[in-house]
Amino acid sequence: MDSQEQEIQKTATNGNAVEEKTNGQAEEIKQIKETVEAQQIKPYPIAEPRLTVKILDLIQQAMHYKQLKKGVNEVLKCLNKGVSELVILAADCDPLEIVMNLPGECEEKNVPYCFVSSKSALGRACGIKRPIVSATIILHEGSQLNTQILEMKDTFEQLFI
Repeated sequence: MDSQEQEIQKTATNGNAVEEKTNGQAEEIKQIKETVEAQQIKPYPIAEPRLTVKILDLIQQAMHYKQLKKGVNEVLKCLNKGVSELVILAADCDPLEIVMNLPGECEEKNVPYCFVSSKSALGRACGIKRPIVSATIILHEGSQLNTQILEMKDTFEQLFI
């Protein structure tokens, strides 16, 4: 009987150790989640509602003049080619990491960028029924939009000041 009692005690202590270990891991995971939530990526700069309306209007005009590229891949292509003048990103895309490499590329290429609050509004402005997370406006020589694009570019640059 002594050997059976010893086995039961060993099992009980091993079980407690396992419970303590899982409780410790659960607390550690909880702490990691809290720090990740505290360091959550936040889009900056976000356009004010009035500026958002102006941006979406310019996007619609650029679409009619064929000076608009839509989507992360096309925006990256235009940035790498050096033809992009403005980059517009959606702040409500999920996960936000989809577009978070674009601000770094924009800063590297000296192209101003701005976040708008709604990906569905950005999609509608681009003439598409689906939500869009990024768009870029490009310049064409002799286009009627060039002055508006340059004015908006100055406005974007003032958002960072």
